[in-house]
Amino acid sequence: MRVLVMTVVHHPEDARILHREIASLTAAGHSVVYAAPFSARGVTPRDGLEGVDLPRSAGRNRLGAVKAARAAYRRLRDEVDITVLHDPELLLAVAGAHRGRPVVWDVHEDTAAALGMKAWLPRPARVPLAAAVRLAESAAERSVHLLLAEHGYVGRFRRPHPVVPNQTLVPAQVPPPGADRAVYLGAITLERGAAEMVAVARRLAPEGVRVELIGGADAAATPLLEQAVADGVLDWAGFQPNDTALARLPGALTGLSLLTDQPNYRHSMPTKVIEYMAHGLPVVTTPNPPAADLVTRHGCGTVVGWDDPAAAAAAVLRLRDDAERRVAYGRRGHEAALAEHDWRTAGEKFVAQLEAWARAGS
Repeated sequence: MRVLVMTVVHHPEDARILHREIASLTAAGHSVVYAAPFSARGVTPRDGLEGVDLPRSAGRNRLGAVKAARAAYRRLRDEVDITVLHDPELLLAVAGAHRGRPVVWDVHEDTAAALGMKAWLPRPARVPLAAAVRLAESAAERSVHLLLAEHGYVGRFRRPHPVVPNQTLVPAQVPPPGADRAVYLGAITLERGAAEMVAVARRLAPEGVRVELIGGADAAATPLLEQAVADGVLDWAGFQPNDTALARLPGALTGLSLLTDQPNYRHSMPTKVIEYMAHGLPVVTTPNPPAADLVTRHGCGTVVGWDDPAAAAAAVLRLRDDAERRVAYGRRGHEAALAEHDWRTAGEKFVAQLEAWARAGS
């Protein structure tokens, strides 16, 4: 099977796209044409992938990327067996052009709910645009296949669609958690808790615990991080490819997930929580419902209140001071991740579903 994978929004090294889905396809013997904003992000396609460079879609500058993606799709559609889209705007790139060729939209987020967090979008436009997005989602159900990244997305659609959740490759063995480093892995924004993590870092630094952030930051969060780094209270690695980033997790004291209370997050499991568990780290999380349920059910971390860096810092110090507790949390989290959240199982389901749709031919 030859698969065209397309994104103009996500980083070409995106964990779900490259390190999970594409990796599963190539491991199963399928070839992949990967159309993504390589030049715009300063990266090159990985070995074994046929790369197609597209412009990046960001802020209000989106139409040019969609037009370029449409041209690329029309050029490549008859050379592949199936196409996988990772951005809702790419539905415009294939609209009326796929001529019965199988197309899949991999639904990563609640797009309508996320509009409330887009600083570039004028507030008066957010409600009508959210309504338009909901209509576009309904139309997409009638024209392309849908894959959902969250069970919480099921209620947005009229028809049933397969769910392939964001998970991670879980190591069989992991070291016990350490005692002096709290980590965060993922994109860094104010909505994802950038200010709270800086405040936590300022409380923990005098206690001998370093906070390390691994991920790219948006324009609003960057000045906060830069000042904290300059003050010597925070380590910030910047964007790292997922395989490199995950290698920094083992041996940390805890993994932080301090999301703020946003509609787009209420039905979404932060993948970082599963990644922390997979590498044997106790979790400190705000009460995002899926994360709080997972951590509480498996007894592998602590849930703190929204916008409460003092409580988060105190939770980290309790783990630092109680080796028995942190080792038990780490062990239980790893066992749960290995049993229920290993991408090896989800990846097999993903590949099998694409193969079935490709065979069906539409």
